Amino acid sequence: MAEVKILVQGYATCATITLVRDKNIVMVCDPGILDSQQILVDALAKEGLTINDVNYVFITHSHIDHYRNIGMFPNAKTLEYYGIWTGGKVEEWKEQFTDDIKIIKTPGHNYDGLTLFVKTKEGTVAICGDVFWKENYPENDQYASDPEKLQESRQKVLQLADFIIPGHAGMYKVK
Repeated sequence: MAEVKILVQGYATCATITLVRDKNIVMVCDPGILDSQQILVDALAKEGLTINDVNYVFITHSHIDHYRNIGMFPNAKTLEYYGIWTGGKVEEWKEQFTDDIKIIKTPGHNYDGLTLFVKTKEGTVAICGDVFWKENYPENDQYASDPEKLQESRQKVLQLADFIIPGHAGMYKVK
């Protein structure tokens, strides 16, 4: 089973930054905006990792508060809406990324929204960016590009996940 760990808990202007490990995959999700990149370097060090160990960076959507630090991982491929980027090449990603990681398009907050569903020992964790900003976030997302699609995406996430890591707060259990 894969493992999920929040490296930096998000807040209003900083996305939650999450680590996913699955066999040979070391993935950082939404490396966001930080006062200093050293915060993320230190969080990885607590997990026995360096920026050179990260081989994938996953972006939930293309808002800068979720992707600004993407370039700090020299050995990582970037997995985002349009594909998996390596240098100047892009290849398609598969919805069933590994046995324990699934990627689903979840538009609404932004047209290019993705959610990572990760099977762990505790249950399925959804890393969903701003599909949910935090637990008990108001139903009306003032920043949503398509409120109707956002509601559909939220329902999909709630049906498939046991836990949610929202875009700007700590993990919580689906009720």
